[in-house]
Amino acid sequence: MLYSALIFGFISSLHCVGMCGPIAMMLPIDQNNSFKKWSQIATYQLGRVVAYASLGLLFGVLGTGFFFAGFQQQLSILVGVLMILIAIIPEKKLAQYNFSKPIYKLISTVKTQLGLQFKNKSYKSLFLIGLFNGYLPCGMVYVALFGAMAMNHIFLGSFYMILFGLGTIPLMTVVVNLFKSTSFTFYTKFQKAIPIVIIFIGILFIVRGFGLNIPYVSPSSMNLHIQSEVNCH
Repeated sequence: MLYSALIFGFISSLHCVGMCGPIAMMLPIDQNNSFKKWSQIATYQLGRVVAYASLGLLFGVLGTGFFFAGFQQQLSILVGVLMILIAIIPEKKLAQYNFSKPIYKLISTVKTQLGLQFKNKSYKSLFLIGLFNGYLPCGMVYVALFGAMAMNHIFLGSFYMILFGLGTIPLMTVVVNLFKSTSFTFYTKFQKAIPIVIIFIGILFIVRGFGLNIPYVSPSSMNLHIQSEVNCH
């Protein structure tokens, strides 16, 4: 199931272009020095991946709790259903529910700190821009976190989010380098693929939860624990 994180990261980056593209375009990078520019971009991307990894670690802890409670299969099915619901429910409908409201003050602080980092071109600031960017509320990240939680292991949850972050890097790097003044309407058609991918990954998690004894896709209920133990080494 880990491979789904990389695929989903790449596809969801089409959504990231519209949401996080403006932040990426405002990065205080040196356009006159090629080596420095690429190292600065890499530092920003590293910050985003670290943010995703830390969130994956947190949700991995939750998933581990379900695993040891014996609810790993039910959790996998639930995660798959939630993914599909997010994909089929209109975005405007979901926007009516502010899921980030309970941590609004924390998010407000993150936004404030993010804005302050644009004042200089230090590598520390670029890393923090990526880090704070990764912590901003995002529907695609929420979906990926569901997948991380269903990994049933702390470090696998974190690794799932690392792969998700790596999947978003190619297109986000293109945005930083080429699309300095683009309205991103070009990506509207491609964004239609996002719900399809979410539904596909959701189905995979549901099939996994059924324990159909299909290697790598849906191990039997007896093999779920063994698979997690093997993946940890």
